[in-house]
Amino acid sequence: MCKGLATLPATCLKSAKDIKHKISFLLQKPEPQTADQKQMKEKTAAAAAKRVPTAAEVEKWKESFTHVISSETGRAVFTSFLRSEFSEENMDFWIACEDYKKTAPSKLATRAKQIYQQYVEADAPNEVNLDALTREETRQNLNNACPSCFSDAQKMIYTLMEKDSYRRFLNSKLIQSLCQTEITAAHEQKEKMKWDCAKNREVLTGGA
Repeated sequence: MCKGLATLPATCLKSAKDIKHKISFLLQKPEPQTADQKQMKEKTAAAAAKRVPTAAEVEKWKESFTHVISSETGRAVFTSFLRSEFSEENMDFWIACEDYKKTAPSKLATRAKQIYQQYVEADAPNEVNLDALTREETRQNLNNACPSCFSDAQKMIYTLMEKDSYRRFLNSKLIQSLCQTEITAAHEQKEKMKWDCAKNREVLTGGA
């Protein structure tokens, strides 16, 4: 297991940087965004670009979708995968719902209307895939906006990501590349440690 990028040999660092570059590229979005979305995306992108996920993290993501969505880095990587499938709005909506629950009571109505117009109503800029009943119930909830206003819609989109996109994510080139990077890094770190030990023995024996 790598203890840190600074301790890795050049070839390992190159592999890690390649993956970070791929993730950073995928995290770019050319379409117009609201101020809140832009700030959220920049924060997520910055977090994902800081480091390559560890092997332990990737293994956790492979265990369940819950581990993916509960990790900031996991959400960033999964979002980059969704973007490659043109379904990034699902994660954006889920995150928007999570943030909405923390909104001050005085701003709930305004924020609920923004989320509804952005993701829920028919032909919304980033319309998510909801059935007609859930869409209508959500619209009616706007009349009395509360923290649970989008609960049913959020659950539906969570299930859609878990049962559909997540399964493809596990077999994607992106997750395979992350796994391979960690394997390569661990192998090269092990070889470096062997070389260091041999060098130390040589120094202690006077080069004999």
